[in-house]
Amino acid sequence: MVRGPGQGLRKALGERFASTWVLLSDTTNFLSRTDDFLAYQGELMELRLRLQSNRGSPEIERRIRDQVVDLRKSLRLQGFDLALGDVDLVVAGFRTDAAVAEGFKRIVLSIGTRSIRWLSGEANHVELDRNLDSILDREGRREREERVRHFLWYRRDPRALVFSGSDSEDAASFEGLRAWAAGKDNALRLLGALKSLR
Repeated sequence: MVRGPGQGLRKALGERFASTWVLLSDTTNFLSRTDDFLAYQGELMELRLRLQSNRGSPEIERRIRDQVVDLRKSLRLQGFDLALGDVDLVVAGFRTDAAVAEGFKRIVLSIGTRSIRWLSGEANHVELDRNLDSILDREGRREREERVRHFLWYRRDPRALVFSGSDSEDAASFEGLRAWAAGKDNALRLLGALKSLR
């Protein structure tokens, strides 16, 4: 996803003015949503303990802060978006066209091993699917990797992205999506790919 020129600056400023405690808590919260949390848990506990037992030492707090900032930079270089630490992905149930009245919109997801592409809009799922194929063909991406296609309803809530199956979505395919999204890293990957979805 393309980011605006001010987005990196806003993140840097946010980190600069956040307290060390807030940065450490945000980082812990984010990592707890990844499959690698156990690999970081000891380090995070040790940083929290050092911060707590050295409350009056600005020098130690600065060193701990530098470590947390370095960890966050490393996670970003691995492709993680730390802003997703408090957003849930909910994959549940099937809906009909009446879902529009509940604030749901149509989306077609194309999940590949290397990328996730999507198209949403007011058209029906068949038309959205055709349009997404055209886009992938123009970009030359359609044949490059095996993709799984899903025909869904979605709604963005303040702290969650909710997906439900549509009449065009096969029940077995939907269960496959639910199982795939249960993997923490997969859920974060999907949330990251759909960050601009409104």
